[in-house]
Amino acid sequence: MTKKEKAAYIIEELEKNYPETPVPLDHSDPYTLLIAVLLSAQCTDKRVNLITPTLFAKANNPYDMIKLEVDEIREIIRPCGLSPRKSQAIFTLSQILIEKYGGEVPADFEKLEELPGVGHKTASVVMAQAFGVPAFPVDTHIHRLLVRWGMTSGKNVVETEKDAKKYFPRELWNKLHLQIIFYGREFSPARSPKHDIDYITRTIGTAKAIKELV
Repeated sequence: MTKKEKAAYIIEELEKNYPETPVPLDHSDPYTLLIAVLLSAQCTDKRVNLITPTLFAKANNPYDMIKLEVDEIREIIRPCGLSPRKSQAIFTLSQILIEKYGGEVPADFEKLEELPGVGHKTASVVMAQAFGVPAFPVDTHIHRLLVRWGMTSGKNVVETEKDAKKYFPRELWNKLHLQIIFYGREFSPARSPKHDIDYITRTIGTAKAIKELV
């Protein structure tokens, strides 16, 4: 089976299992999504969603965020981990958004990646989920699954993203990366290898295993 054929099979089966792809991080606009994605680094989406209501009740826009002390932000987001670095990044990027972009989040990959605490993956998530621009955010979990499914031999997320964009249709990138995340969480968690059965649609009784694609 060629990679194109594998990609078609993966798309078909994921669509059966995950026809709806709600954004995992609660947000109300590009700014709150940007902050939520930044907080999600080395933290679960579930925990981020428990923390952001408190933070956004105080500041859900850059103008209100810079009125807070960095220490106050850090105390609120402490359960997400890396709070000293994340709190400073949130405060500083809020200042930059006001000074350079009139308080708006720019819909531009390069401008987003220039913001403190915002890497390529975070920028890709914001571009895809806030602005609808085709992107394929690849984290370590998506990388792990695409390697296992034989869709890439990439040694890192950068190489894997290139392969994902090569073999999957551009118009499906935004939805597909979420579908892969949902599948990984349900059937192939990194910390529970005993559950790595590699069935892409076990819940609907599909007998075909993903490992058959490799």
